[in-house]
Amino acid sequence: MNQQKATPRFPGLIAPFDLRSTALLRTDVLVIGSGIAGATAALAAADDGCEVLLVTKADLDETNTAWAQGDIAVAQLPEDSVEQHVADTLKVGAGIADERIVRSVVGSAAQAIDWLERLGTTFDRAPSDDGTANHLELSREGGHTYPRVVHSHGAATGQEIQRALVAALRGHPRITVRPHVFVRDLVIRDGRCVGVVGLQNGGAAGAGPGGAHREAIEIAIEAGAVVIATGGSGQIYRETTNPTGASGDGHALCFRAGARMVDCEFVQFHPTTLYIAGASRFLISEAVRGAGAVLRDRNGERVMQGVHPMADLAPRDVVSRAILDRMVATDDTHVYLDLSDVDGDPHARFPSIARICSTFDLDLAKDPIPVRPGAHYFLGGADTDDQGHTNVPGLFAVGEAASSGLHGANRLASNSLLEGAVIGRACGRTAAAEARALERSPARAGLPRRADGPELASDPPRLLHDDLLYALKSLMWRQVGLRRERAGLGDARARLAFWHHYLTRGPLASRHACELVNMLTVASLVTEAALQRDESRGTHFRKDADGRDDARCCRRIYLERASDGAIRCTPGPLLTPSDRAPAQP
Repeated sequence: MNQQKATPRFPGLIAPFDLRSTALLRTDVLVIGSGIAGATAALAAADDGCEVLLVTKADLDETNTAWAQGDIAVAQLPEDSVEQHVADTLKVGAGIADERIVRSVVGSAAQAIDWLERLGTTFDRAPSDDGTANHLELSREGGHTYPRVVHSHGAATGQEIQRALVAALRGHPRITVRPHVFVRDLVIRDGRCVGVVGLQNGGAAGAGPGGAHREAIEIAIEAGAVVIATGGSGQIYRETTNPTGASGDGHALCFRAGARMVDCEFVQFHPTTLYIAGASRFLISEAVRGAGAVLRDRNGERVMQGVHPMADLAPRDVVSRAILDRMVATDDTHVYLDLSDVDGDPHARFPSIARICSTFDLDLAKDPIPVRPGAHYFLGGADTDDQGHTNVPGLFAVGEAASSGLHGANRLASNSLLEGAVIGRACGRTAAAEARALERSPARAGLPRRADGPELASDPPRLLHDDLLYALKSLMWRQVGLRRERAGLGDARARLAFWHHYLTRGPLASRHACELVNMLTVASLVTEAALQRDESRGTHFRKDADGRDDARCCRRIYLERASDGAIRCTPGPLLTPSDRAPAQP
């Protein structure tokens, strides 16, 4: 393979634009994404008096949030505390979590729950022992010392939160919602993000990579502040719990625009994805194991027995690798989730899961459920603070597209929706303040009239995009998945660079083609960071470095786009290991 083509080179824009032939919109704050992080940021900015335009590439309710069966963690029991929730988060974060951010977010959990309820979210409640009041029902998930997980309709929490957020967005007089807008590029002028260029109706409703497409209309949006809240990147893997639209758009947009990225090697795999050949993957909530379900192999043997002191409620990375090991040992494609010891009727406790399983004639109370790991959550993203600031003025990021430091090397279950609500509100208020200040500035610069994209080949190759997509997903699953090693990572880096090179040599006129560029970009970031971290920590497991090395590697890894388009890697300073977290209460 040509070495020049084996070195990744990423353009600042993936296509040219010319405002003389492009519709132009203007707003105070532009929010890209309608999940809990984006919707919360939009509502906060609008409540602070700004005009907000929220765009999303599919329908408003087609988000990772809506798919989330995981819930929101908040310390409520008398024996529990915010301090214990902080300690659990830092322990799972494996030395990379930022204690200041952890305390800020976890300490705001009760207020976040209260705000969501005032917004109209209904959480499951139960009467107190004396029958005088209803209290929030709490479940226990992996890594949590006590039950502290608030849920809705058993395991349909994300769907209920998304419902309430969509109603609030549509009802707010200062929020304009524009679905089916795919943001292709961020536009930087004089070092500041001044807006975006996108495709209106760039794909059919809900169409992700490989979906149907309609004719796209190019539009430009100028904004005082831009908030990236596009969710995750799970679709770069063959096995994932994410919806089809989770193609890493926000990660790629931020990187191309010059934002500093961090923690990209850390990808959390959920241990229990419903696995039935030919069927769409469906996440089986961790709350099911919290209620007493256990993992067994094809011989009926417990998978987690003797693997970890918390057994089936061990952190997700531990459980996922244990499942993979058992699949290999038993020559099977999956393991089984056994609900026979769940307290109570599993159909009543987990109605949405029971309904999905019943479509395959599986009865939760009787039948073992086939499961295997799937890519679930990207811990890395744009490097931000607790208000969503990136290092690019005018550009904010929040939710899964950002890396605030809350999660570190592994995410404690049910902290992600919490992060979206807490940091989303702070981000929205800060973006609104910045947009108002910019409006008063006489030196404000708008979108440039035109800009060039990458140089195109005179005779570009004809590509089968779906075939390239399949090759990407398979490569990442094999070589940059649950278990990694240097040779496989190096081979993956070269292949990704070559594929990206010839894909960007042709015109990128459709959403599908742009999504492929984004997915190759994010895959390259994950692979590069995984090569740099030659130890095993949290969700990142190196077969050729089976151990955590705090003395040398307890640091974050930063990636930026260099002037020549290459990925520039900068190791951060050594951090305090997680085993020095606050003493147990």
